Amino acid sequence: MEFDKELDKELKFKTSKNVPVSTTFEEMDLKDDLLRGIYNYGFESPSAIQSRAITQIISGRDTIAQAQSGTGKTATFSIGMLEVIDTRKRETQALILSPTRELATQIQNVVRALGDYMNVKCHACVGGKSVGNDIKQLAKGEHIVSGTPGRVLDMIKRRNLNTRQIRMLILDEADELLSHGFQTQIYDVYRYLPPGTQVVVVSATLPKDVLSMTNKFMSDPVKILVKRDEITLEGIKQFFVQVEKEEWKFDTLCDLYDSLTITQGVIFCNTKKKVDWLAESLRKSNFTVVAMHGDMKQDERDKIMNEFRLGNSRVLISTDVWARGIDVQQVSLVINYDLPLDRENYIHRIGRSGRFGRKGVAINFVTNEDIGTLQELEQYYSTQIEEMPVNVNDII
Repeated sequence: MEFDKELDKELKFKTSKNVPVSTTFEEMDLKDDLLRGIYNYGFESPSAIQSRAITQIISGRDTIAQAQSGTGKTATFSIGMLEVIDTRKRETQALILSPTRELATQIQNVVRALGDYMNVKCHACVGGKSVGNDIKQLAKGEHIVSGTPGRVLDMIKRRNLNTRQIRMLILDEADELLSHGFQTQIYDVYRYLPPGTQVVVVSATLPKDVLSMTNKFMSDPVKILVKRDEITLEGIKQFFVQVEKEEWKFDTLCDLYDSLTITQGVIFCNTKKKVDWLAESLRKSNFTVVAMHGDMKQDERDKIMNEFRLGNSRVLISTDVWARGIDVQQVSLVINYDLPLDRENYIHRIGRSGRFGRKGVAINFVTNEDIGTLQELEQYYSTQIEEMPVNVNDII
């Protein structure tokens, strides 16, 4: 309980004291080839989290970084990590763990793009893919491994992933990794790492219980925290549509679909079964949609994700597997067909639109039973979710 009191004090600060702020990437004194990669990637100046956390990661300190969705957290830890690894050594020096295969693969792509001029080798080590291919790639020597906990642990236990030279462990979407079924796997992976391995914990939401858990494997971490009421996403307009009954949602969605001229949108449902049903029902009504959830085979998920990224499909229906970290630039609309069961996921879901300062819209379908949940969400995030205006198209 003592720790909780400490934490309450801690949460009154945005960050630990005396965290320096770098207003440009040059100020961070990065390798030239890394700087080239950053500018080539399209970054001009660091976001709030980047300007504080990158130098802390480079300094070797354990770091807890929390910031809004879409503010460049992946690039924050990627840049910090790329600065400290030695590309002359063909051995794994950094390990990034994520809760979903899509996110692990997306991080691999960001690391490769930022490290393009450094000739960095980064392998995505995820379930659902060939074990043989992992073994082959790891044997060649990868500087960085981005993966899901189960497959990474398997590769370590088989001795195909050598942990001797690992200097940094990064937990992305750490609240998900530390509060669900991954917990034991994370601890198991951690046990195989050299003593003194630097740990970096990153997420948009870090509840108290997760923060207290980090105590077990972090020493005196620098905390760069955003207070919860500041996490509500600026630039994302949030609305609700009163649908009264569950069975009225579908017609409401069809009406909305007809009236909206969006670039791309994501519709969230709480169950895999409902995702399948909704996709099928919309197709029968001649709407073009794609659907994705955790029960699908990995190559099918990859194909759907790719189509959506390329803009070949405008609307993706998904469970919360897509709620975290997946970045598709053109997404301007998120519809919560169901309000999330876990209120932490609300911010992750609506954060799919309006990435990195762009405008976005979130529309929540609310039945009579959901009114209390909606009010709880407003209270939790100190925000107001207003009734959707008739002219919503003017807003998007």
